[in-house]
Amino acid sequence: MTGLHSGLVVSTLALQLEDPRFTSRPSCMEFACSPWVCVAFRQVLRWMDFVLLYKNSLLYRSIFFISLCLFHPRYLSIAESMETTDIHNPALNYGIVVDCGSSGSRVFVYYWPPHNGNPHTLLDIRQMRDHDRKPVVKKIKPGISTLANTPTQASDYLHPLLSFAAAHVPKTKHKETPLYILCTAGMRLLPDSQQAAILEDLVTDVPLEFDFLFSRSHAEVISGKQEGVYAWIGINFVLGRFDHADEEDATVEVTTGAQNQQPISRRRTVGIMDMGGASLQIAYEVPSEEAGKSVLADFNLGCDVEHTQHVYRVYVTTFLGFGGNMARQRYEDQLVNNTLAKNRLLTTQTGMSEDKPYLDPCLPVGLSDTVTRDNRTLFLRGQGDWTRCQEAVRPFLGLHNGTMSPGGVYQAPINFSNSEFYGFSEFFYCMEDVLRMGGQYNSERYSQAATDYCSTKWSTLKQRLDNQLFSQQADISRLKYQCFKSAWMFEVLHSGFRFPSDYPSLKTAQLVYDKEVQWTLGAILFKTRFLPLRDLQQETLRQNHPSWLRSSFVYNHHLFSLCILVVVLAILLYILRLRRIHQREQRQAEALNLLWAEEGEALLP
Repeated sequence: MTGLHSGLVVSTLALQLEDPRFTSRPSCMEFACSPWVCVAFRQVLRWMDFVLLYKNSLLYRSIFFISLCLFHPRYLSIAESMETTDIHNPALNYGIVVDCGSSGSRVFVYYWPPHNGNPHTLLDIRQMRDHDRKPVVKKIKPGISTLANTPTQASDYLHPLLSFAAAHVPKTKHKETPLYILCTAGMRLLPDSQQAAILEDLVTDVPLEFDFLFSRSHAEVISGKQEGVYAWIGINFVLGRFDHADEEDATVEVTTGAQNQQPISRRRTVGIMDMGGASLQIAYEVPSEEAGKSVLADFNLGCDVEHTQHVYRVYVTTFLGFGGNMARQRYEDQLVNNTLAKNRLLTTQTGMSEDKPYLDPCLPVGLSDTVTRDNRTLFLRGQGDWTRCQEAVRPFLGLHNGTMSPGGVYQAPINFSNSEFYGFSEFFYCMEDVLRMGGQYNSERYSQAATDYCSTKWSTLKQRLDNQLFSQQADISRLKYQCFKSAWMFEVLHSGFRFPSDYPSLKTAQLVYDKEVQWTLGAILFKTRFLPLRDLQQETLRQNHPSWLRSSFVYNHHLFSLCILVVVLAILLYILRLRRIHQREQRQAEALNLLWAEEGEALLP
């Protein structure tokens, strides 16, 4: 890490922890700070202000924060992960994941240092960054499923992505770099025969042009359940929830399901909810064995199957048609059908013209809109009643009895008194783009803000957009359907998933540590989980050497930290010494001035 950029990273952290504008943001989440570390850091800043009397000195704040980073490797790891990847380091390993989605395909390049030899820790996998410190990612369109009738072109289709990855991974590492080609939603819709033909072309032709570690099992169509598990793994890994050595966070007691295995206590993982345009997904750990095993995923992230430290049981379900856009489409379909049926029954003309529009409670006050289905057009006028909108969208959840979630799917119970969730995509957009309250979720504040928005005149909302009072991502479409989507999100959360209205542990976010976390990170963590076995064998051999050799790394690390601390203390002592010298000279000057004044008075007649 270069000194200049390190200082910039640390300075940014220091500023954001102190800046009141960030109080509504999940700053501790973004910097992986536990509450006591945040408080301790602020106390250090106050102490420095008192001792050094430099209230706005960012230099001293940065120095102390660097010292904190040295004694907590996670902070240093965060800063290092934002740096250019050192491709000249022969110890680094690399991995490639191609995400073949419905609208396009993306390649992600990851890297990791050698495993530390501890069987309870996972590989420290990070996303590769180029010389501009940008993530090594490339996307192409359309999706690979468009090759259903021409499967022999599949390898040619992916060639630009694989060439891009090959150019960034050191050539000497190609033969040992695993490549995974994982296909999602678009390929799932194809018949099995067409899926097999595309995968066969990849397995046959890719090894002819690239030297990556690539076998038949490395190319597959993954299920929605697998994709959800990988997303859950990726988020929890980035948040450090698999690092069980840290005990300052909340813990949970887990039964692993192994025979004669006592429950273990470990760090609490987080659940995730992701609402896109078409679908809704939820994934969270279930500490104890439950029914409904078809929606539970049991897996071991550790490299040793005998160790249960990283055995997880995750409930994951995808709800097609429950995304924000599809929910609005289903709502509009029913509006058209019900209104036309009611008009025929009562011989009325509601919604048939602009003069007699249907009053939609889910549109802002005064907004005029139209819905066309099968050459039939329904005219709408916004009523802006958020309470009525909630009542109108609730039936679209398809709720049944108390054990069912949206769509009548079994939902494993959630311990709301000891859990934590993060909401992504529409959960964040609904709170942030217009309402400007992304981050910590509070149902009362959110309900009030949504009610106020819905009841605001459409002309006023457009004026606010023109005056740039909303986020840069807000557009006319967001303004039109914000009222509906905010009600839909609220109902999904509290009526669908049955979160209590006073639930305190939901955060909405777009980025984690200032970067987007992809499910591909979780995929490569899972796929490469057995690679540390080689390093564990080397560690076993090292244990036959004298203890002073085994502890050299730890000794050097602490020696380095001690040296830095000594340097920092020396700087502080030097500054204090300068101030004392300055004060002494100032007192001497004042004494001389007084003496000269007295002598001058004595000379006066």
